[in-house]
Amino acid sequence: MNIGILTHHNINNYGAFMQTWSLQEKLRELFPDDEIYVIDYIVKKHNVINTAGFFRIYPDKETPKSWLRKALQPIVFHDARNQYMAKSKKVYSAEDINALGLDCIVIGSDEVWNYLDPKSFLPVKYSAGLTAPRIVAYAPSTGKADGIENVPKEVYDAMKGFTALSARDVGAQNLCKTTLGVTPQLVCDPTFLTPAPTVKNERIRYYTKNKYILFYYCNGIPQSWKEKIIKDAVAKGYDVLGAGEYDKLYTRVSIRITPFEWAELFKHAEYVYTGTFHGVVFSILSRKNFKVYASIKARIKKIGALLNQFGIGDRTLTEENLLDRGEDIDYDKVYEYIEQLRKSSSDYLERAVKGEIIKGVPDDTKQG
Repeated sequence: MNIGILTHHNINNYGAFMQTWSLQEKLRELFPDDEIYVIDYIVKKHNVINTAGFFRIYPDKETPKSWLRKALQPIVFHDARNQYMAKSKKVYSAEDINALGLDCIVIGSDEVWNYLDPKSFLPVKYSAGLTAPRIVAYAPSTGKADGIENVPKEVYDAMKGFTALSARDVGAQNLCKTTLGVTPQLVCDPTFLTPAPTVKNERIRYYTKNKYILFYYCNGIPQSWKEKIIKDAVAKGYDVLGAGEYDKLYTRVSIRITPFEWAELFKHAEYVYTGTFHGVVFSILSRKNFKVYASIKARIKKIGALLNQFGIGDRTLTEENLLDRGEDIDYDKVYEYIEQLRKSSSDYLERAVKGEIIKGVPDDTKQG
């Protein structure tokens, strides 16, 4: 059997890489005798906008050396994809994907169903035009879209092509209710299914030789807040690192690192400050206490849903709790739920790829 993964694999983003690689590896584990491919579907507009971000200059935060390292980061992602992903030939349309002759296409995870994102919205991500015998949705997210309002007309018909449905968040469940009148089961992000490999190279030994706190994209955080947090950490003897990002306030430059090195930095951190979904995920995977400062609507929504689902509660960073790390997370309790979710998610994925029709629970929602 030939199995293809259709997702946002080609985005220069640590979370995008890790969720794609994790899903690929889980499918390899479940189907060791079959061929697993990441469908190298190219959305030029999405790729150009994403890559352009690495060339923005922030003089108040960056040095010329750190900016150059950041500008070269897309090369690191490119090399990692070539080394660790089994990609198909490049494709640009549903017709090209059909020509690959796949027996099953797994669509997901991440924001593949965010129909409000003009740079990445395409009906093929909702199965439009695909002719594979089995089309499986694994942990898609709608991002900032609620799955109820402003659903494009072409999505209604496209959603009928799935032979199996699941969701990573309530928004994706709502989309299935709105378009098909069914509620699919919640499954975990692929990064919970496959652990990141341990990295023990010279670079990681250098970054982790002292105790440190870790920042990962707290976009929009007031500078005075960040200065206060870092001043307190340094006074207590901690280094301050960014997970693949840099600020002149940090004590070490940790840019141009591989996705697996990025994941390793979470494992050794004393505490994490993040504003992204996968920053929270890898804090949880590493059993770390963390605070969240998110300023982008889609991220706020995704992170809030995840923390609520896992029973962790609010971890929002505010001016009042800047130096208060809050109660320790009861990870023994959290992992009781995670292990159940892993099992049910893996079971769904195996049954769906084998061909079982899994559409979810019918409800009274008006179908399109």
